[in-house]
Amino acid sequence: MSFDLSDLLRDWPYEPGQLQVRKITGSDGREKLQLRLDMGVLQMEMNGRPDGREPHGVETELEHQTERAEQTGADFELSEDEVGELQAEGVQYYHRYLALFQLGDWQGVIRDTKRNLDMFTFVAKYAADDESAWSVQQFRPYVMMMNTRAKANLAIEKDDVDAAIKLVEKGIAAIGKFVKDHNRDGEADASEIKSLGEWLTELRKLKPMTPVEKLNRELERAVEDEKYERAAELRDALKALQKKS
Repeated sequence: MSFDLSDLLRDWPYEPGQLQVRKITGSDGREKLQLRLDMGVLQMEMNGRPDGREPHGVETELEHQTERAEQTGADFELSEDEVGELQAEGVQYYHRYLALFQLGDWQGVIRDTKRNLDMFTFVAKYAADDESAWSVQQFRPYVMMMNTRAKANLAIEKDDVDAAIKLVEKGIAAIGKFVKDHNRDGEADASEIKSLGEWLTELRKLKPMTPVEKLNRELERAVEDEKYERAAELRDALKALQKKS
């Protein structure tokens, strides 16, 4: 058996600036994810820990540390190295949810982003100092944004734009609260709110207007165009419609 990957890489050429992802069936019969990188291919399991390992005989390092915390009680504390292990594991889930997002697997993105958000909460609770806690918490706004996008996209697939809009509004509010609570007003934190805000504007354009909204829009245009007789007719129509409702 040859260990040379040249043929595989040649058949799937790298394209700079493109996130290239595909699903394959492994030799074990299980579905796997592959992410094309400039220097090769990153392969991940679809479920469980992305690298397929089971540290300490359980599914994840987070599960292991959670069990330790429950057994130890109030005196439990994460060392700097243990926080580093949890963060490294979180990076694996980051790569996978990015790949799943590219494939439109919204449920998978929701699962993996929630898992990392749970890890951030765990580290914030048990880290030995604020600096260690912030080493992972600093990524919370981004992961919250990706979680929100996945949930909203799932709603859009079900033709529920209203639900998608509410989810994005909720996500923006939650990120804003986190930024305010942690006094982190830098550009990196604000970028997630800006990104979701721009998407929210686009989503609102997809929402069908009510009869009242349509008349108001037409009235605004009539006034702008100085079509005052038409504007008067529209005002009367609005009053009549509002009385009925």
